[in-house]
Amino acid sequence: MAKRGPFGVLDIGTDKTVCLIARMDGTQAKVMGVGHVKSRGLKAGAVIDMDACEQSILQAVGAAEAQAGETLRSVIVSLSGGNPFSRTSVHDIDIGGREVTDADTRRVVQESRRRLGAAPGGHGLGPATGVMGDPASRSTERYVIHTIPVAFTVDGSRGIRDPREMVAQRLGVHVHVVTASSSALRNLSACIARCHLDIQDVVASPYAAGLAALDPDQRNLGHVLVDMGGGTTTIAVFSQGQPIHIDCVPIGGNHVTSDIARGLSTSLAHAERIKTLYGAALAADADERELIDVPVIGEDHTVQPNHVPKSILTGIIQPRLEETFELVRAKLEQSNFDHQTWNNVVLTGGAAQLHSVRDLARHILDRNVRIGRPQGLAALPKDLSGPAFATVAGLIDFAQLPSAELLRLGRAKPDAKRSLIGRFGLWFRENF
Repeated sequence: MAKRGPFGVLDIGTDKTVCLIARMDGTQAKVMGVGHVKSRGLKAGAVIDMDACEQSILQAVGAAEAQAGETLRSVIVSLSGGNPFSRTSVHDIDIGGREVTDADTRRVVQESRRRLGAAPGGHGLGPATGVMGDPASRSTERYVIHTIPVAFTVDGSRGIRDPREMVAQRLGVHVHVVTASSSALRNLSACIARCHLDIQDVVASPYAAGLAALDPDQRNLGHVLVDMGGGTTTIAVFSQGQPIHIDCVPIGGNHVTSDIARGLSTSLAHAERIKTLYGAALAADADERELIDVPVIGEDHTVQPNHVPKSILTGIIQPRLEETFELVRAKLEQSNFDHQTWNNVVLTGGAAQLHSVRDLARHILDRNVRIGRPQGLAALPKDLSGPAFATVAGLIDFAQLPSAELLRLGRAKPDAKRSLIGRFGLWFRENF
């Protein structure tokens, strides 16, 4: 999927909508245009107001196009809403006791995608059917957004990365299947179609953030990426270079902001500002002595603000973050992966910028924790180099993958006519 000409990526989050236009400069992607606006019309990563969301997209894309001097026709889009989660599914085929060929590896992967209801390329969406351990897979309420081959089996022998030229009667594949709410995907698709854009690919936000914030060694040896967004906290476990588990916690930075607004009797806008300037995950000795000016909700600027010790602010923030990390830990423990796989945790997203959040995460998760930032993008503006922009930077990394989801064994061209996004976007453009 490596790009040659200019291409666009779009991160539509609860807090912000960011569009980047980039092109390849040798082997490195160079950012040509940036559009960054406050999101409207979204809650927990899902569209709740089509018109408002459309305007946010148009503003972000328009700003990026103006700066780059290019016009976008399609974009790669992140997905944080729709409660994304994943399971492993196993499929095999009979190849008749001969050497495994490239065609066989492609056939077993495509057959697994056909059985799961995904489009042939692995990114086009389809109803989630037959996903092992997925209670929603028996309905059409969830759609497949990723089908990622993790490893092959040869006559029952597991953990084989490249089975080509091995002799086998049956060739199998373990596929990492990521699904999300079909309604969330339809609404996202509709908004983007109303902006006269095609969706080239949909990428789960923690997958994208992991591509930007983790280097290849970290993705190979085993790391957990926790993307702390405004409306949700999403999780991706990486091992052997691939995401092997994705999950979601329905708490994000906006919940912290709401807690502050209620606890300090101030507006959401002032609460967000106070969180950004003074917020911390853990208390410090000086917090009792440091006073914060808190404007009173409903009063004008002539009314004196309340003077509140910083310790009260920290006392509001810390419990919500503790709850978030406890839920993340529970999700990881339920995944049944070896603890060595998630011995190292990287935090991205806007909420990861809070002071001492790494220390709190390390205490609750009992793992090594660091803050992740985008790596390796040329001409990325300095104000977009923080953990809040790992997802959109990772979408550019995703666009450069030569074969993102076929273990570098080749991939079929996505069939846009069969994908939900292709069909829905085409219908929307033709009718509106």
